[in-house]
Amino acid sequence: MTDPYRDLRGFTAQKKAEPHHVGKVLSELIALKGLARVHGTEQLQQAWRSVAGDDFGRKSRVIELTRGILNVGVSNSAVLNELAGFHKQSLLEQLQQQFAHLKIREIKFRLKTDLK
Repeated sequence: MTDPYRDLRGFTAQKKAEPHHVGKVLSELIALKGLARVHGTEQLQQAWRSVAGDDFGRKSRVIELTRGILNVGVSNSAVLNELAGFHKQSLLEQLQQQFAHLKIREIKFRLKTDLK
């Protein structure tokens, strides 16, 4: 027996699932598992160093880029205060201009004393 009110309740006939390309499935799996992040983090580190310069580049390192927020670890509180207080806006503008494809909208600095 079929339900005469099925269409009114929002039920529609289900279509059979179409097969997916293996390449698309693999790329989704890689993105889901985060397997491409190692290479991405290295690219972020290079972008950061090119903008921050040698001095700040040696005393800091990119932790991650999440939802447009670039998290940068710094070696000590003096560097953290200098970057956050005096250089944050100019560094952000340079990153946005030179690396627009990264879509960075904010930089956050975090104290990471284990940086070498």
